[in-house]
Amino acid sequence: MKRLLAALALGAFAVTAFAQHNATGVVTRPPANGKVTIKHDPVPSLKWPGMTMGFVVKDKAVADKLKPGAKIEFQFVQEGKDYVVTSVK
Repeated sequence: MKRLLAALALGAFAVTAFAQHNATGVVTRPPANGKVTIKHDPVPSLKWPGMTMGFVVKDKAVADKLKPGAKIEFQFVQEGKDYVVTSVK
């Protein structure tokens, strides 16, 4: 029983740690040194209010879509202490 509970707890952590979050916002600073600044609307999945913050961008194809002033819909994941943009529309 203890092993089952431990496995369930670990599985719940893995799902939470790699959960994909959806947001909308405006690019305020273009990508530089692997980071972009976005003024985003509230993110219900994280219970965040709207704010301006930096996100990591690892994929060049994603970074190329992040122009200052662009209104975007984007998805991101948490990797350690970083929030990484994974796709942009």
